[in-house]
This record gives sequence, C-alpha cells and structure tokens, in this order.
Amino acid sequence: MSVAVDRPAREAAGGGSRRLILDMAARLLRQGGYHQTTLREIAEAVGIRKASLYHHFASKEEIVEAVANDGVRFVHEAVVAALAATAGAQPRQRLEAAIHAHLTALHDHGDYTSASIRAFAFGAVTVPESVRLTRRLYDEVWRGFIAELQESRTLAPERAPETLRYFLLGAMNGSIDWYRPGRFETRALARELTLLVAAR
Repeated sequence: MSVAVDRPAREAAGGGSRRLILDMAARLLRQGGYHQTTLREIAEAVGIRKASLYHHFASKEEIVEAVANDGVRFVHEAVVAALAATAGAQPRQRLEAAIHAHLTALHDHGDYTSASIRAFAFGAVTVPESVRLTRRLYDEVWRGFIAELQESRTLAPERAPETLRYFLLGAMNGSIDWYRPGRFETRALARELTLLVAAR
C-alpha cells in the first residue's frame, strides 16, 4: 500500500477517526513510551487494521509528533486564555490563574500531555522540529509573563528569569507523576505554587 499521500488528503479521507487514533496513541504512549508503542497496538486499540492507519498518518513518527504537539497546544491555549481573562488584575492573581490553567489542562488532557513530556525524554528519540517550535512558542509565553512579574516585583527581580521558568514549568509538569484527582485539587496546588515563587 502506498503511503505517499499528503497530510490534508489523509485527514480529509479519515474524517473524525483521526482524533480517535490520536486519543488511543496518546494513551499507549503515556503507558509504554515511544519505543514500546507500536502501530499494531494503536490500530488494535482503535479497532482498525494497521494498514488503515496510513489513510490518516504516514508513519508512527507522524502520530507521535501530532500527539506531542497537541499536548503542548492544550496547555498553551489554556494559559493564554487565563492571562487574557485576568488582564488588568493584580500580578499575583494573574500568576495563580496561569498556574491553575496549566495544571488543569495538563491533567484534563493527561494522556496527551504525559505523552508529550515523555515521548522524547532523555534524548532517546530526535525531537521533530515542529515539536521544538510548539514548545518554544509556549516557552515564550512564560518568558514574557515572568518578565512582567519581575518588573512588578511579584517575582524577585534579582532571580534569573530562565531559572524561574525552568523551576515553574518543571514543578507543574512534574505533577503528572504524583497528581491524583480527589487527593489533590488543582486550584489549591496553584495557590501553593504561587506562594512558593512569589515575593513576600
């Protein structure tokens, strides 16, 4: 079977089942990682033949790339929306809202976000350029916001902004390993993280 079909044509041919493929792939990637997840497993989870995957995606790599980009995009869009909704509010309130938005999207889309974080961890697989770009765009949101927070002295201006960004994103993303609904509440976690980093 030929797989040399352009991406828009594959998406049009596949209809809504493209999202189901990504949903199942995200779940498997979250559970088993990049190398343990196969096209056969994805096809079986969706309930289609392996060859049918090629109506939607050219390769396993393309599926993983789409899952990783969606994982970042869900969080990115939530944080941008939270910052827009709190424009003009006190900086500390905006920080808590941004952290809460990140955590909520992170766990509401847990299969995608966990897969996005873990799929290319430890340099085992080369990160596609589109994933690098998607991550950079989200990083820029926090770079700009941290600069705003340091200017307002909500975050200590003498602290290295890149270290603050790594710390915040690492703390939030690291919660995929220990967060459990019912045991923790994202709003309370956002408040605690805000207290940890915000200047007194």
